[in-house]
Amino acid sequence: MRIALATDHAGFPLKGPIAAHLRLRGHEVVDFGTDTPDPCDYPRFMRPAAEAVAAGTCARAIVLGGSGNGEAIVANRVAGVRCAYCFSVETATLGRAHNDANAIALGARLVSTELALAIVDAWLETPFEGGRHQRRIEMIDHPV
Repeated sequence: MRIALATDHAGFPLKGPIAAHLRLRGHEVVDFGTDTPDPCDYPRFMRPAAEAVAAGTCARAIVLGGSGNGEAIVANRVAGVRCAYCFSVETATLGRAHNDANAIALGARLVSTELALAIVDAWLETPFEGGRHQRRIEMIDHPV
């Protein structure tokens, strides 16, 4: 799977371990930056990663920040992106199963590297349940 990866300076410590983890599992990582821990403005990196998912050039995206909140907000502003803010394996599993999340946001100040990798795995391995959840996804994408 081709996965977009974007971070700001606060999420930077998780970027390398997540990228290596994804590659080890056979995924292609498309790096949208940042490339240093120097302070930066997160929307400059998150929006292009989310746009790659919306355009279909990447199947999914992982956006990283200090808390993950701003990163999720930016990603969710892009039509067709459903970014789940994840802080546990359960939030990642439910984000995929119920919301068909094609992106996740993680906060490097809030989760350990070990937990972040477990969250990524749960999100990648969990299928969308469809059914009643599909109707709700359609309502998100096309408000009544």
